[in-house]
Amino acid sequence: MSVNYAAGLSPYANKGVCGLPEEFDAKDELQKKVDMLAQLVRESQYMVVHTGAGISTSAGIPDFRGPNGVWTMEERGETPHFDTTFEEARPSLTHMALLGLQRAGHLKYLISQNVDGLHVRSGYPRDQLSELHGNMFVEECGKCGKQYVRDTVIGVMGLKPTGRRCDVIRSRGLRACRGKLISTILDWEDALPDKDLNRADEASRRADLVVTLGTSLQIKPSANLPLVTKRKGGKLVIVNLQPTKHDKHADLRISGYVDEVMGLLMKMLGLEVPQWEGPTVCETASPDVKPPLPLPLPAVKANENGLGVATEQELAAVKAAIKREAASTTDMPSFPENARCPSGSENVGDPTPPENGTIPTEDVASPPASKKLKTQPLLS
Repeated sequence: MSVNYAAGLSPYANKGVCGLPEEFDAKDELQKKVDMLAQLVRESQYMVVHTGAGISTSAGIPDFRGPNGVWTMEERGETPHFDTTFEEARPSLTHMALLGLQRAGHLKYLISQNVDGLHVRSGYPRDQLSELHGNMFVEECGKCGKQYVRDTVIGVMGLKPTGRRCDVIRSRGLRACRGKLISTILDWEDALPDKDLNRADEASRRADLVVTLGTSLQIKPSANLPLVTKRKGGKLVIVNLQPTKHDKHADLRISGYVDEVMGLLMKMLGLEVPQWEGPTVCETASPDVKPPLPLPLPAVKANENGLGVATEQELAAVKAAIKREAASTTDMPSFPENARCPSGSENVGDPTPPENGTIPTEDVASPPASKKLKTQPLLS
């Protein structure tokens, strides 16, 4: 849970402003503002959403700077105690609504400061997601860049080795990579991952609408990404109960629970909030990703009725060929029917975890971490 996560960070004095009072829009005012947001979403050609710890509080994961946040209680000399674990937490309505917006084509890119893994476990496509501070369930090979999504938390923080090694085999006949796997979770002042930050920056520059949900926007450089969109002429919408540093730049400021706001938004857009059916990892939303074509059947002789009948040997040969083809086309596990990754009208298969409870992911080596951009402070 977030308490254990916070305790695992190195000592750090500047945790930002904590415990600011929450503000709530009146019911009629909230309805009016969400209606304005819905119109902005309809008009947008490229919407980006930026999420913080506030979207996971209804999932049982406390925030950090709210009235009862982990660091707020720490400042008061209190020790927070929570029963929820990262493994037990279920995606909130907001998590699932964001997935619904992505599937409907409204949401083009998602940027998150959260490490709880709920965006990934909700089924949100990882190729349209930047997790700027890492993921408690993801470890990465320091040699080839391969990522593994685990079904339990990694248990190591600060980009340190996890004690496991990469088992990727690039080509048949070669040995496994065997590079050391490292945590993706940042500690104070660790450099943000170049790949995620660069993609987030590019999306922010393309966006004509950016919506921030449940973040006080105190983290740099991620807090300034919405301003990139603003400088390019885009609209900025902030949804948060506490004041943020960028409220003065917002075209629309909504003070309400994010789940309530997102529920109203989905209704106004005429969209259903997808139901969560258990942890699902979706690697890509690309519609051109399709399963390999089936192998052609061998020619068979006709029987006395003129019908083709394959012998047992021929059928065995076909099965063996299919297995060989499947093994050579991908190093990913097979795609089950109950773990699809929809993108519009297309369904893209989602790999299932092998027996060791892991799902190998990114196949492209990540560039070295930047030495210039650091988190200050970490998390919202």
